Formats: sequence, C-alpha cells, structure tokens
Amino acid sequence: MRQILLFFTIITVGVIFIFRLFYLQIYSSTANNLYEDNAIRKVYDYPKRGFVYDRNGNLLVSNQSSYDVMVIPREVKPLDTVEFCNLLKIDKAKFIKTYKKAYHYSPRLPSVFVSHLSKEDYAVLQEKMRKFEGFYIQKRSLRHYEASIGANVLGDIGEVNNAIIKKDPYYKMGDLIGKQGVELSYEDVLRGKKGIKFIQKNRFNKNIGPYKNGKFDTLPVPGKDITITIDAQLQAYGEQLMQHKRGGIIAIEPSTGEILTMISAPTYDPNALVGRKRSQNFTKLYNDSIAKPTYDRGLLAQYPPGSPFKVLNALIGLQEGVVTAEDKFTCNHGYSYGKNEKMGCHSHPSPLAMDMGIYESCNAYFANVYRRIIEKYDSPYEGMNVWNKHVTSFGLGDYLGYDLKIGSPGRIPSGDFYDKWYGKNRWRTTFTLSNAIGQGEVEATPIQLANMVAAIANRGYFYTPHIIKTIENQDIDAQYTTPRHTTIDKENFAPVIQGMYDVYNKGTAASLQVQGIEICGKTGTAENFTKIDGVKTQLTDHSIFVAFAPKENPKIAIAVFVENGYWGSRFAGKIATLMIEKYINGTISRTDLEKWILSHSLEHEYEKPYSGEPFKINRGTTLELVEPTVINHDHLLPSKPQI
Repeated sequence: MRQILLFFTIITVGVIFIFRLFYLQIYSSTANNLYEDNAIRKVYDYPKRGFVYDRNGNLLVSNQSSYDVMVIPREVKPLDTVEFCNLLKIDKAKFIKTYKKAYHYSPRLPSVFVSHLSKEDYAVLQEKMRKFEGFYIQKRSLRHYEASIGANVLGDIGEVNNAIIKKDPYYKMGDLIGKQGVELSYEDVLRGKKGIKFIQKNRFNKNIGPYKNGKFDTLPVPGKDITITIDAQLQAYGEQLMQHKRGGIIAIEPSTGEILTMISAPTYDPNALVGRKRSQNFTKLYNDSIAKPTYDRGLLAQYPPGSPFKVLNALIGLQEGVVTAEDKFTCNHGYSYGKNEKMGCHSHPSPLAMDMGIYESCNAYFANVYRRIIEKYDSPYEGMNVWNKHVTSFGLGDYLGYDLKIGSPGRIPSGDFYDKWYGKNRWRTTFTLSNAIGQGEVEATPIQLANMVAAIANRGYFYTPHIIKTIENQDIDAQYTTPRHTTIDKENFAPVIQGMYDVYNKGTAASLQVQGIEICGKTGTAENFTKIDGVKTQLTDHSIFVAFAPKENPKIAIAVFVENGYWGSRFAGKIATLMIEKYINGTISRTDLEKWILSHSLEHEYEKPYSGEPFKINRGTTLELVEPTVINHDHLLPSKPQI
C-alpha cells in the first residue's frame, strides 16, 4: 500500500513540475502575457497616420513630427522638480496633478506626462532625460492641415479619455484618436496599427535589451490614405463667400451622391486644434455660444425649408393624381380658409398653373394642392400619413445615413404627430396648412435639402450622400453606390423641373442667370422667431436657395441657408449661383455680383440681442391657430434687385 502511495505521489509531483515548466516556458512567454509582466517594459511604435486628399488629388491633411514625455509612475525616483518643470515649461502644481492622474491610471503602465513638444524643446530635453528616471520621450505624429479650410469636414485628433479606453482596449492613455469629421468617421482606416517592442529589465529595473532578441516585437502598420469627395477649391470659395455670415452650404454631385462641398459658417482654421494649444483653443471655440463655430450648421441645424419645399408638394400632387400641370388656381393676395384666416401672398398674375405657381412662388397655389393631397383620403390622419411617406422618400425627416458621425433628423409630421399634438380626430387639414409652403411643423437640414434637389435632378432617385471617394486598397461601403428611389414616378418630374428652370428665366431668380448654364432652382424665405423676455419676437428672415445645374445631365445640386439673410435671392440665391458657376466653369464672369457678396456682412443682424432659444408655439386643441398669416417674402422687393 505504501509503495502504491509513494508511486502516485511521485507521479503527481512530476505532473505538477511538468505543468509548471510548460506554463513558464510556453504559456507565460506568449505576447499576450508579456503585457502583464512587470519585468518587461513595453514601448509602442506609433504608425504614420493616413493622408487625406480631395477629389482632385490635392493633399489636405498630412503629418508632422511630435514628441511626448512619458511617465511610468512606479519607476520615478526623486528628482529636481524645479529643473524638470522649467525644461517642460510647466509649474509644480501641473507636475503634481499630472503625476497623480498617471498614477491613478496605472502605476506600472506608461502615460503621457507632457504632450506635443516642439523640435527645439525636444533637442534640449533629450540630453538631460537620463537625470529623470521613470520618464522617457516617445516620438509620434501630429496632423498638419495643408490649408485653412474645411475644419468641420476634416475634423481633428485628440487624446483618448477613460471611456474610450474602456470601450476599446486598443487605445492606451495618451493615444490620439479622431474627434470630429473625417478623422472620426474613418479613424479605423487612418490610424493604422501600433507596433510594440518588449524590453527586458534586470532586478535593478534597468533596461538590458530586447526580450528574447525581439521575438515578440511587432512593426507598426501605417494608416491608409483616403481620398474624400470634397472639391478643395470650391470649399475654399464657399467659405470665402460666407465670411461675416452664418449658415450652411451643401453641394452634391447628383449622379454619385458625393458631397462636393460642406460649409458651415462661421468656421475656423483646423490647425488651431493641433499641438499643445489644442485644448485651450478648443475650449474657446466651443464656449463661443454666439457664433458657435464648432456647430456644423450644414448637418445639424434644422430650419424651416420655406418655399423650396413647395416643389415636393407639386410632385406629390401629380403622383396622387389630385392635380395636373395645367390646373389653375386663383390667388387673391393669398389663400383664405376657415372663418377669418388667410395665408398671405405677394402680387402676381392670377389664376396660375403649376409652372407659374413654382416660378412665382405662389402660396395660394400650393395651399390648394396641399389640401387636395390630404383631403383625397377619408381622414386627415390617413392623408397626412400618405403625404409623409412621399416626403420622407426624398430623405427628409430622418438621418440620411451618410458617413459622418453627426446629423439631425429634421421633422416631417405624420398623422400620429398631429394626433399627439391636438388629440385623436380633433384636427383637420387647415390646422396643418403651413406645411404647404415649408413652414409650420416642417424642418430640414441643409444636407437634406441638397439631397432632395439631387433626387429631383435625377428624376426620382438619389445616392446616399457621402464624403469618402476612395480608400487605399479597400472598397467603400456598397450603400454609397446603391440608388435609393423616391415614391414619385419619373414622368411627373418634367413639369416641376420646368418650373424650377423658369425660376431663373422669368421668376424670383431671373437676375441671377449664368450665361451658358441652364440652372433649375427655387428661392425661399423662412420666418425666424425667438423669445425675448418671454415674448414671441420675429427677427429678420432666413435666406434659402436650392438649385441644380445643368438642367440635363446635372453635375451639381446645392442648398444654401443664410441666417437672417432677408429673402431668398438676396444672399442665398447669389451665393448658390456663384458656387454653380465656379464649379462648372472654373471661373467667375459676374465679378460685380461676387464683389457684392464679399463686401456685404450680416454681422449687424447677429449683434441684435436675443435669448438664442428658437420660438416654439405651445398649441393646444383649440381652433385658434396655426401661423395663419405666414407670408412668402420672395417678392417683397423687386424680382430683379440691383446688385
């Protein structure tokens, strides 16, 4: 019995020794476990971040060398903090705060102590780093923006926070990540993959060379270069035209859905968010609650679309068979409904059919069309849902799904929306009549309106707007090359497009023609309310313009919003026509018009004091209502104002 027990004891001890040897020599030597070994120092080798080019091959974003001072808290020995702080150009309080933060993150893992040293500071500090144990210098790349344009498009990079580190273990404290724009959307493509070196330390915590002769070391994988759809020259020109103005411009190539320009005004130089002053500069920009330069108006701002929305109601009326292009409606300076309600309109010939209804921008015409659409069905609820389905098929009322990380859905009301607002079966078509002319409850972003115009230009389909054109050795997402069709049949677009063409020939934009280019457009003016001391106050109207060109085989679709810009052709129309001419012809022939835009500022409008909170009407279930005196301002001044 003793012999059997001894035999099993020897076998058991042998198995334990064999298992332990296997663990020490095989398992614990794998790269994964080296990260947990305190006797091994990990040094990351950061890759080159991918370059960004515009659609014509112009370099927009490159890299520049930067140096970070790193710290491993448990390895720090007593040092001359005064000398060290002077070298780093920080004070002792900053030293203590940063050290505590690094220690709290991890005593044994490296953290950034001071980031973005200049080459001059690096040269001075490098010679003295041996005096400061636990600290070392790590080289990495920072972004360099080749031109001071497209800050909202390109975005920027900054240090990761704890939330990002917890979500994605790839990132370590001090790593850089895309924060906005293309840098954020294509972070996984641009960043590449870090390499790593494992350094063996002795019992005195001194480096003695590569662990296992570098067996587990890896090389960095450079980030991929990308080409974006933006036309840098058009972007720069649009930003120039929008100086001293606020608003957004989006231009799209209808045949592809590629975003040609994406302007938000006011803007800033993207290089302001590079280097040691990034945090300071970003705080100033972000806290500017008046101009809001970091707020992307092209993607986030929801405006009443105004008269450009009328063309959708014309298309829906044709599709639903409730109106023909030849049907005429009378306009007696507006549209009367209910007992004493009237939607005002400017003076023009009457009666008028669809073509004149569009190019004269008649409110009464579109009020009639809208009522016929809704009242075709047994109830306003059903009619509103049918109308909603048509409108949203153009990409309105929802996030479009483009490849940028921010956006607003806009708002296209449905039957459920009004049931919730007024109560079930307690509202009728006239309660919603402002929708006929793009006011009331309808809201849209500039990119949604530009996409709507692209769908009209294509006679019934569009491609999801996108900013990516090519990725080095990689295909782009198929959703950006797959057409999305509207609910409107192709044959119904012809009369509406003709009306938009006549806006330039003999309508509200007749003074803005470009010789040799057939432009189809629509002016618009959106009422602008706010609360001042709790009182509803009307401010200067927003100027809106949408267009595409040429009429056949269109190359550009554009939407321009200028806040407090008076009326459609005053600012937005001029800017849109200049942008179209610049893109198609490459030069500007109407230098007098260009000079007018460049020399006219709207800063005096933005200096008017107000709370900044948009006015929201608190409607109940009574019949008093619904912004009945909305007026189209396209013709409050002559249709051909002096330039």
